[in-house]
Amino acid sequence: MTQTTTAIRATGRVLSPVRSTFLVFDSFWTWYRKNWRASVTSGFLQPALYLVALGFGFGSQVRPGPITLGLPYVQYLAPALLVASMMQIAAFESTYPVLSAFRWQQTFLAITATPITPAQVLGGQLTWIAARLGFSAAAFALIAAVLGAVTGPAIILAVFVAVLTGTAVAAPIVAYAATLETEGQGFNVLFRFIIIPMTLFAGTFFPVDQLPGWVQPLVWATPLWHGTELARDLAFGTVELWQGLGHTAYLVGLLALGAYLGKRVFERKLAV
Repeated sequence: MTQTTTAIRATGRVLSPVRSTFLVFDSFWTWYRKNWRASVTSGFLQPALYLVALGFGFGSQVRPGPITLGLPYVQYLAPALLVASMMQIAAFESTYPVLSAFRWQQTFLAITATPITPAQVLGGQLTWIAARLGFSAAAFALIAAVLGAVTGPAIILAVFVAVLTGTAVAAPIVAYAATLETEGQGFNVLFRFIIIPMTLFAGTFFPVDQLPGWVQPLVWATPLWHGTELARDLAFGTVELWQGLGHTAYLVGLLALGAYLGKRVFERKLAV
């Protein structure tokens, strides 16, 4: 007899997948409403400081030209930094909180003692990460607009791209975090050799074609490059149909792959 079947018979309740996923999401939202101040620096202030320091500080030394698409550097940077910042937030939300819910606090074990299934726990976790990114991305876009760092209302489209990119990156990381028994070196390797290099070299601060030719194919394989290119194209109104569809398909495919892997790991780890 499966854990879910046992729980259903014990409680006499059957929850729909949507309802179950929402309940998991709501548990994160309830916690966040009481503790949101702890995330102000990483989720709102830090990305804004990067925009000011790099866009206006360093950017004051960069003349508008072909490399910046003829725009002031801060406007060239803003959509890409929006995506990169959301990727970093997503990576953090997908590592230590997930490991804690499995190993330290064992929250996920408690949830699956109810009619909620491991797959629905994963769905609630990813939904929460997407919502968390939505809050931060909207705040970043608003701050950028106040500072004059956006070219128009199309920055709203870049917000959606940033959320999609962050969630696509989060899904496989959640699956990976669920496999760990201890923190160890796993997260250090992830941040030092994947997240930080992507932030630096995936086109956020300068065009990829400025890199050596042998490096460029590696960059093209990263989700941040696809998110950055799509966000800039939409924000600047230069998107081409097939390129836009290609970037979107890559991100959606990565999200689907991560969700599939996560479902398998969650069901294995949370099964009785």
